[in-house]
Amino acid sequence: MQRRLRNWALTSFAALLTAAATTAAALPEPAAATSATINGSTTYQPIDGFGFSEHFGRAAIMNGSQGLPAARQREILDLLLNRTTGAGLSILRLGIDSGIQPTDPGGPNATPTYTWDGIDKGQVWLAKQAKAYGVNRFYADAWTAPGYMKTNGTDANGGTLCGLSGATCPSGDWRKAYANFLVQYARFYGQEGIGVTDLGFTNEPDWTATYDSMRLTPAQAVEFTKVFGPIARRAGYKVTCCDSFGWDQEKAYSSAIEADATARGLVTTHTGHTYASKVDGPLPTKKRTWMSEWSPDGTTWNENWDDGSGYDGFTVASAIHDALTKGNTSGYVYWYGASVGATRGLIQMDGDSYHVSKRLWAMANYSRFIRPGATRIGATTSDSDLNLSAFRNTDGTVTVVALNASTSATPVTFGLKNTGIGKGTATPYLTDATHSTAQQQTVAVSGSALTATVPARSLVTYTIRR
Repeated sequence: MQRRLRNWALTSFAALLTAAATTAAALPEPAAATSATINGSTTYQPIDGFGFSEHFGRAAIMNGSQGLPAARQREILDLLLNRTTGAGLSILRLGIDSGIQPTDPGGPNATPTYTWDGIDKGQVWLAKQAKAYGVNRFYADAWTAPGYMKTNGTDANGGTLCGLSGATCPSGDWRKAYANFLVQYARFYGQEGIGVTDLGFTNEPDWTATYDSMRLTPAQAVEFTKVFGPIARRAGYKVTCCDSFGWDQEKAYSSAIEADATARGLVTTHTGHTYASKVDGPLPTKKRTWMSEWSPDGTTWNENWDDGSGYDGFTVASAIHDALTKGNTSGYVYWYGASVGATRGLIQMDGDSYHVSKRLWAMANYSRFIRPGATRIGATTSDSDLNLSAFRNTDGTVTVVALNASTSATPVTFGLKNTGIGKGTATPYLTDATHSTAQQQTVAVSGSALTATVPARSLVTYTIRR
């Protein structure tokens, strides 16, 4: 009896071993870590910052014009501007309209009658709030000259500035008057304690809109730059141009400026939008470039991270990555930080409440950690689904941003070459369907390397320090 029991036990144990071996053979091997190299000796563009706009009265709505209480105004400001809990945005784009000189003073040579209400549709309040959060880059840009300065006599529906080649008007040449108008707008902000740093004279000059708009050809943009540039420079403002409605379309404007020795020396920053065409490479200039306006098309308010809609958070993260790595952009300025209705803004304001989209956190994974003054450095990997970018900040930290387009989690070993960081820590911040720039467990850096897993279809930012 004991012998039979012993034989049965041995047989059963052998069967268990066989089953375990079969199960182990069926399990996949752990994925080998993808290799990535962060190279501090390979340097690209400097970073000016990341920003947003609240033009066309959105700033006033944020300040309570449609019932948003003070506590929630502060919450939205924190979401957009706070460097610890929000996106830490560092550029505010101000929209210039004809409000400071709404009526014709009697001709281009007449003494202008400027007016200033100290509010500017809520933008003054917002600029002061932004400054309190540490923002010091204020980009003021005009959608149009006042209508009486244009060929069509109205702010809307295109028209061209009188006095430019091909734009002769009975009222005369308004080029210098328009340049002075723009500078006066910036000076009014100076009176409010806001130092406008960058000043633009055109927005989407190749697009006729039913709202404020003005047409300029590349040649006309060059012509006006040579009038406006010296006036703006003497007043202490950097000149931007030309905010075309597509990145590819902006190349014609940048090329025209670069081809003219005078205009080339007057423009500090080349700016383009990405509505008509996406970033597919750098603009044809050695000056700094900004992607200065975009939000994706769409018909509904959408808060999702990755739903294939084309206006989810993953889409925005991909666009920012492309602007930084394909376009070598120094600045990235989203359209609306907060708006209303079926907006593709980062935040939807809704009466006395608001809603937050994953687009905000897609932006935050870049803007909170890549600070003004940073430099983009080398970041390479053979994994085509792993979209990497890396930056060295002025405080010595290195920021690595990993956007994983794969449907599988990806282990990655990051080699930190020529970064000065041989040993230290990396703090990951994760955005995906269930996380919003959420801090994760710290990863050790040893031997100038760290290994971490980037979850499937996610965005992870690593802040690396000694």
